[in-house]
Amino acid sequence: MTHTPAATSAEGAPVKGRVLIVEDSETARKQLQHLLAEDRALSVETAANGSEALQLLSERPYNIVVTDLKMPRVSGLELLEEIQKRGLPVAVVVTTGVGGVEEAVRAIRLGAADFLTKPVDVEHLRIVIGRVLRERELMDEVELLRERMQQRYSFQKILSKSPSMEAVFELIRHVAGTNTTVLIEGETGTGKELVAQAIHETSTRRNGPLVTVNCAALPETLLESELFGHEKGAFTSAAGQRKGRFELADGGTIFLDEVGEMPLAMQAKLLRVLQERCFERVGGTTSLEVDVRVIAATNRPLHQMTQDGKFREDLYYRLNVLKIELPPLRDRREDIALLAAHFAEKYARPGTAPLEFTPEAMELLLRHRWPGNIRELENAVERAGVTAREGVIRPENLPPDLGKAPSDKTKLPLPVDLSRPLADQLGEITAAFEERYLRKALRKARGHIGRTATITGLSRRSVSDKLTLYNIDKDSFKKE
Repeated sequence: MTHTPAATSAEGAPVKGRVLIVEDSETARKQLQHLLAEDRALSVETAANGSEALQLLSERPYNIVVTDLKMPRVSGLELLEEIQKRGLPVAVVVTTGVGGVEEAVRAIRLGAADFLTKPVDVEHLRIVIGRVLRERELMDEVELLRERMQQRYSFQKILSKSPSMEAVFELIRHVAGTNTTVLIEGETGTGKELVAQAIHETSTRRNGPLVTVNCAALPETLLESELFGHEKGAFTSAAGQRKGRFELADGGTIFLDEVGEMPLAMQAKLLRVLQERCFERVGGTTSLEVDVRVIAATNRPLHQMTQDGKFREDLYYRLNVLKIELPPLRDRREDIALLAAHFAEKYARPGTAPLEFTPEAMELLLRHRWPGNIRELENAVERAGVTAREGVIRPENLPPDLGKAPSDKTKLPLPVDLSRPLADQLGEITAAFEERYLRKALRKARGHIGRTATITGLSRRSVSDKLTLYNIDKDSFKKE
């Protein structure tokens, strides 16, 4: 961010604002400069046309440009458009004759702070300049506070002021100088990939590649080739040799996202790489050695999966050398406002100030449970930014279901039959809820498996398996 440096007038008084008058009439230009310069807190300079003004703006900072609209070569409107295009931190006040009011209104729409009709009322212009300077000073203060807030509560692109996340940051610092394998566990949307990036960027391997593999997004038939590569002719479509992700990550870090979705056959091959740091390409016989750090992530309880026989116990212990558990957003509610402000800045329209929240809108954000965690919050703010007016996010701009408590109609009936074992009845109730949940998610996603996976926090493969289990036709939801 660029702040206008402090300056002093010729008499040594501190200057609060630098004004550039752009006017092709020499008489009007000098007269306006003389009258405004009576205020010793203003430093007033002039330009005879828009082209000269752009040259001056490129050489030194100004707070306010007062420009005529009708000028040769570069008009006042073209000057304003170029200022907006370059993103110069200067407010523009336009002046025009009576016949140019329509153009002045257009200038306001392009971002001008105000417009005045000629002959210019100097006292009114002074009031406008004073107001613009106060607004600019306030914006600078807000931006400075925002920068300090970001610096205070950010760690490698991760924003948080939660004690539980500070413990995560401390773990990242501890593993920075090691090659320890790390397992990141957390619900969908908690920022597991950002943590993996932070580990890589703070490690001695930061100059090497960070290669990401989403184990849930690749079918079992392609996963081995993606991880380890293949030789020419290894299978029908293998027209040439291809390096796998482990080979590409040599000297750096490989991030295995959703490792809990990896098939058991592939788990055995991954275990060998972790143990021996070598592998063969599919269809190859040469053993390749790699120097990689492995970071794995999952939204599933791997320890429970090992007990259920769905994940190899020996691989679990190889991955779980150091575990980082990411808390869900509902357990770090002090971060909601901080993250919302960050996303409001991220999704503000180009050339405009960051979006603001009304107290009512922020209250809705703070009350919501955020089952989709940070990703859900980001999506909510992005959506609100599209529909917000005048840079303010109000409750009606947020997703309609935000903050709503579940109604009685959504509660499942819980019949009690003492003639049957509890475990049997619990299984039936869980299955009934799971089926209803999936149908509702599919309806919202209009039958799209990927979007349903995002909503439910499951992998695409898990969603497909459950649709088969409950005999649900996803295509029927596309018509709704």
